Amino acid sequence: MLYYLQNYNFKVGVESNGAELQHLIKLDEQLEFIWQADPEIWGSHAPNLFPIVGELPDGTYTYDDEIFALKRHGFARQKEFKVIEQEENKLVFELEDDEETLPVYPFKFRLLIAYKLENNKLSITYQVLNRDKKAMYFSIGGHPGFNVPFYPGEQYADYFIEFDKEETLHRYLLTDKGLQSGDTEKVLEHERKLPLRHSYFDKDALVFKKLNSDKLSLGSRTNQRRIEMTFEGFPYLGIWAKPGPSPYVCIEPWCGIAGRDGESGELEKKEGINHLSPDHVFERTYTLEVL
Repeated sequence: MLYYLQNYNFKVGVESNGAELQHLIKLDEQLEFIWQADPEIWGSHAPNLFPIVGELPDGTYTYDDEIFALKRHGFARQKEFKVIEQEENKLVFELEDDEETLPVYPFKFRLLIAYKLENNKLSITYQVLNRDKKAMYFSIGGHPGFNVPFYPGEQYADYFIEFDKEETLHRYLLTDKGLQSGDTEKVLEHERKLPLRHSYFDKDALVFKKLNSDKLSLGSRTNQRRIEMTFEGFPYLGIWAKPGPSPYVCIEPWCGIAGRDGESGELEKKEGINHLSPDHVFERTYTLEVL
């Protein structure tokens, strides 16, 4: 079911299946910023990634001497969330462990995803509660896709991602199975602007670690419109689109990362995994602001 937030300037739509953001519309222009999930190209809008980010070696991990299977990006994006709070400017969705999740992820959890619209800013907050009697290991992240270009008549190559601080960035390359290969490739050197190029995605996502920036914007040389994303507390960032002339880009703040080719598969030792003690809460927020 689709739920809406709206103010004088924007309309936001969130689907309860996956608690997925599907619309961010500037009302005076009827301008939609979120990719509309063309199934011939990429059939999602902005999935939420939990309890893993990316791919696992052989699609499995080990925990407590048992082997478990989890598909890429985990199961939350395909689960029906319950709406537990609905206000004019705020929606809160809830997912808990159940008979489907425990055989693939042996932890009792409560995941809340909150959307809050204030003026021209949308905040997306992840809150993970460990309801188990043992430590819980997980990753979490966003995967929002944005229409590029924003306006008819513009070109993809007009657009760029601009970081708020100067960056020297190496992408961490992925294998054809979506795992970290161990190789890197430099894409920026003492610069702030990353021009969008379809060719980047011939090698899958641009995967970055340890950025100086916790803020960036998606913009164009041909108009003044910007989408600004803040992602403080997210140590990894992915930038992705399907290879070919796909008219969108995903900008993905992650607390977690794909597994590495040849690693052991032990969940506790996985790069980027988060450790949460019983009854403790993990919280992160990223924001989207239209400027």
